[in-house]
Amino acid sequence: MLVILAFIILFHIISATLLFISTINNAWWIHENIYTDLWMTCNGTCFAIENGESAAAGYLQAVQATMILATILCCVGFFVFILQLFRLNQGERFVFTAVIQLLSSLCVMVGASIYTAQHESFQKANLRKGNFGYSFVLAWIAFPLTLISGLMYLILRKRR
Repeated sequence: MLVILAFIILFHIISATLLFISTINNAWWIHENIYTDLWMTCNGTCFAIENGESAAAGYLQAVQATMILATILCCVGFFVFILQLFRLNQGERFVFTAVIQLLSSLCVMVGASIYTAQHESFQKANLRKGNFGYSFVLAWIAFPLTLISGLMYLILRKRR
């Protein structure tokens, strides 16, 4: 049982780490030496995304919000799991932790999907030739990890 518990904790920490890196790091879209994330564009010096606060960039604000919410929910889910680990009676499931983790997974999926569908319509013509960066890929990797983690919590029972 201790091995399963250690594996689940490690899985959750990896998910949270991937969410932090993908949300914070500056590599959602890459074109030559220009890196764009959810807030800034950098090519040696960083500057705010042009018209990032306009209605045309509403999708970008939605991606920012869902990725931040996913990261917060993942961290809250971990703390709730630790609390439930010591508070639940034997045989009960970690349902509350599972719900929080599944909501985190949903937020990651929504944010990455919106970015996938809408980023080219907002990019300047010279940036459209680029590729998705590793932060974008990490966001998509974090989605199944948080989903699997949530399902593991749903199945997991507190045993002796």
